[in-house]
Amino acid sequence: MTALRRSYLALAILGAIWPMAHLLSYLLGEGGSLPGMVGLWIANDATRGLTADLLVSALVLILWVLAEYRLRRDPLALIAIPATLTVGVSFGLPLYLFLRSRSATSFRL
Repeated sequence: MTALRRSYLALAILGAIWPMAHLLSYLLGEGGSLPGMVGLWIANDATRGLTADLLVSALVLILWVLAEYRLRRDPLALIAIPATLTVGVSFGLPLYLFLRSRSATSFRL
């Protein structure tokens, strides 16, 4: 495995663990209030900007994965979509890059 692929994998792991640790901390402290969490996403201009940035980034990543799937026919790479929707772009993007950087012959059907 190349150093770049190892970096993608390490960033995917970090991108899954770090945000989820904060989410779990919130859920344990606030009792799992979804409306409360959404309220925090739009609490002020700074958080609204970050929320918009992440939503657009997630949409772009999902569209990219789908477009690449049509070209490359790599069904394993589609895992990046639920990874993005459940954890976030910080997990989905490096995971997709890790999966996409495999050799071209390793995913042909």
